Amino acid sequence: MITKEQREKLAQEGKKISDNISHIKHRIVVFSGKGGVGKTTVSVNLSYGLHTHGYKTGILDADITGPNVPKMTGIKGNVVTDGDHIIPRESHGVKIISMANLLPADEAVVWRGPLRSKMINQFLGDVEWGDLDYLVADLPPGTGDESLTIAQNMKPDMAIVVTTPQEVSLIDSARAISMAKKMKIPHIALIENMSGLICPKCGHKIDLFGIGGGKKQAKQMDISFLGAIPINIEARKLADEGKSIVLKKKNADMSLSIFEIVNKIENSWN
Repeated sequence: MITKEQREKLAQEGKKISDNISHIKHRIVVFSGKGGVGKTTVSVNLSYGLHTHGYKTGILDADITGPNVPKMTGIKGNVVTDGDHIIPRESHGVKIISMANLLPADEAVVWRGPLRSKMINQFLGDVEWGDLDYLVADLPPGTGDESLTIAQNMKPDMAIVVTTPQEVSLIDSARAISMAKKMKIPHIALIENMSGLICPKCGHKIDLFGIGGGKKQAKQMDISFLGAIPINIEARKLADEGKSIVLKKKNADMSLSIFEIVNKIENSWN
């Protein structure tokens, strides 16, 4: 049974979050039904793609126990605070907050769900996001506490589900889509990642995980299909160096796919 004091505290926290994110025009959550589908790679490159198109963009790394955004963006060191506010780090013009910048390197976050949710609320309510056009939240895999907290308190206007073409991934992405529908997120869309590989030696396309499964699922579940992103070996190498392929190699096949998706996101609000 929740007490009156607890209700008041929750109301105050909710108002604080609402006030803090009121200057963010569009809030996007990136889901994946399972791990290993490249959700963080998609989140990071989409964010840089949006910034390249002239938008003020931020990334909220909501994967509290497995934060990888700083590694992929080259962000190092601890965050800075200013009174009660947390100052986000910045990489190539994109604001970033992550649990990885609040802990010593390699330290495990062994927290139960309520503590992880509390940390996300702090990222929403205490980080000095300022005026942004887009805030992209990179969620942990699955449909657990963090995803619920973000969906309830961030009030996203778009959910992007990332899947690979293979059947085992599509089974899990269907659950993520169902969750987004239950949370009544206005725009729900799907991206098929790891959709083919162009051999760097001969130029032949290899469908390692199949192809077309994501587009088919989007049609079956009556949501938007944003596009397919190919595997790019160079993207993996750049990510390990803390660099984005859409910034370093804008004409790469993966970058061109990302920019096409950015165009579709832009048109979602028209």
